[in-house]
Amino acid sequence: MARVKLSMEDMALIAKFEQITGAAAIDVIRDDEGERIIVVVRPKQLGKAIGRGGVNVKAASEAFGRPVDVVEMAETPEAFVMSALAPARVESVKIVEHRDGTRVASVTVNTEDRGIAIGREGRNVARARILVRRHFDLNNVVIA
Repeated sequence: MARVKLSMEDMALIAKFEQITGAAAIDVIRDDEGERIIVVVRPKQLGKAIGRGGVNVKAASEAFGRPVDVVEMAETPEAFVMSALAPARVESVKIVEHRDGTRVASVTVNTEDRGIAIGREGRNVARARILVRRHFDLNNVVIA
């Protein structure tokens, strides 16, 4: 697992998110291209971060002035890719190392959930790519 460096601004965002939701966050990414904030929470903190009926994540979105995506951290890159693509039903994740040294997560999803995994304008798969590059040194995520 890669070591993530947080700026003072990032730590302030995490503190604000934790204050609003009560969930323990370990990383935050300002995705300016996707005009959203991605928060990575500790394992078993996803429900708390979202809140009943989404009340906590909605409050965080209002406080930050942009949508907030919440992803649960995992021990392995495979489990983390599954978490990052939720709520799509991922059937399998295989880490493939190419000859040039690049590492790619090849993901198989339930046929009905392919659109969910990719997301509108590729937002969900882009979120997975950003996160696995940052936390597990993978170069890409490909929906097979």
